[in-house]
Order: sequence, then structure tokens, then C-alpha cells
Amino acid sequence: MVVLQINYRFHNVSAEEWAKRYTDATGQKFLAVDGLQWKIWLDGEDNNVGGIYLFASRAQAQAYLDGPIVAGMKGNPNVVDLRFTLSDVRERMSAITHAPVPGLAPVALAAE
Repeated sequence: MVVLQINYRFHNVSAEEWAKRYTDATGQKFLAVDGLQWKIWLDGEDNNVGGIYLFASRAQAQAYLDGPIVAGMKGNPNVVDLRFTLSDVRERMSAITHAPVPGLAPVALAAE
């Protein structure tokens, strides 16, 4: 499993106008992304937004980064400070802390 984090800021558009792009149809297009297990949508202060994505494999995450959705972000003049981070999931530790990662088996911890 691989986590992709994308962060960026929007500019030259109001927060209200930017929020109009978050429609059900916008969310639904991510249901067809190969290998995507889930996406968490992020909103922060000062027009900072982004997402955290869980992919089944690094190849699928890279294909997403090389694909049309990210290309659209890169070509959008209202998207600035676009940053990407790919990280492998440390599965055992994530299972211990109840991470929402499909397929992780619960971990039985030894008593200390």
C-alpha cells in the first residue's frame, strides 16, 4: 500500500468560488481511478487544500500522478505551490494504530 499526499494553494479565485468545484460528480470521478482505495479531501487556512490518497501499489499511485487529473491541476493557473509526497505504508505499525487500510489484519500485542 502507498499513500500519496497532494497539497496546493488556490489563488485568484475566492474560497466560495473554489468550493463550487466540490460536487458529487467531482468526487465520483475518483471512484474510477485504478488502485485507489480511498481519498481524504483536505481544506486548510490561507487557501491551502489537497488530498491524501491510499493506493494498492506504487505503480498505480505513479500512474495517477502521471495521469489526466494531476495534469489538469498542473495546467490550472489557479493552482499554485503544488506538492506531492509518495510514502509506503508501514503495515504492522499502521495495523496496531487501527489505520483505515483495507486488508490489514488486527495485530495481537504481547503484554508488557
